[in-house]
Amino acid sequence: MLYRLARPILFTVDPESAHQATILALRALPPGKQRFDSRLETTLAGIDFPSPVGLAAGFDKDAEVPDAILGLGFGFAEVGTITPLPQAGNPKPRLFRLVEDAGVINRMGFNNGGHAAALARLSARKRHGVVGVNIGANKDTVDRVADYVAGMKAFAAHADYITVNISSPNTPGLRGLQDKSALDELLDAVMALRTVPVFLKIAPDLDTQSINDVVAVSMARGVDAMIVGNTTISRPALASRWREEAGGLSGAPLKRLAMEKLKAFRTATGGKMPLIAAGGIDSADEAYARIRSGASLVQIYSALVYHGPGLAKSIAAGLARLLERDGFAHVADAVGVDAA
Repeated sequence: MLYRLARPILFTVDPESAHQATILALRALPPGKQRFDSRLETTLAGIDFPSPVGLAAGFDKDAEVPDAILGLGFGFAEVGTITPLPQAGNPKPRLFRLVEDAGVINRMGFNNGGHAAALARLSARKRHGVVGVNIGANKDTVDRVADYVAGMKAFAAHADYITVNISSPNTPGLRGLQDKSALDELLDAVMALRTVPVFLKIAPDLDTQSINDVVAVSMARGVDAMIVGNTTISRPALASRWREEAGGLSGAPLKRLAMEKLKAFRTATGGKMPLIAAGGIDSADEAYARIRSGASLVQIYSALVYHGPGLAKSIAAGLARLLERDGFAHVADAVGVDAA
């Protein structure tokens, strides 16, 4: 209720400034610890998640506030994307609210402070809760594989899992790493260094053949889970005046495509690889639909812009009620029940 009243005022501030102010506010909060319904507890890749509702990468790019995020009612937090060297990202403006569509377009370009700054923060925190690190490559690197290897070496000791992000549309050529031979080369190098679970974050714009290729390589190389997916370069019908802006589209307009790709990856994996759903999840009903379609975990981000910081707690509470309604003792029992 309070956020709904404050939102019109917050929306008078440009999106990137509002985001920076939010990070500053969270830095002032003491670390919090949430209690979750026991039905929400699930284990994936040997990690015990107290709730399947997590925060996607992109919000806490520099690992400044993971503990404050957990205190808001998230079952896990994913920080990053972090590149080896600091980089400013793309020119501003680069973040747009599509208010009429409950969506967001961004072309941030992996703006972050680099490995060293994030590593200092992560190594200094008292570890509690589940925190993953999302790693990427610098825009002007001469060796993208080496950048991901550097990320593995830097953060493995300070992360519960590491996500290899090869699906951002805002770093030129990055999505080319999803091609079969390039992905095999990358995962060969990355998985040789694995000491914590490794997740792979892929785009929702892949066609059927590409999905099958990504799945085949990922399963052969032993990837622990796949995040389906990232922002989309496609454009469904949109009402906002910002609809033609370049970049990745997220939020409610991504909902249908994200669900379609989740189902496609569930089919391609045959249920043999855990999937994490992201894109357009803004309610307990939507999170539950993704879980029933094959997702073991879900991640939210853009929906926070429109629904406020209490969304994770609201979704978790709603999930517990839905599981009870349908007679599931644990959320894991519901995973994939609607999958063909």
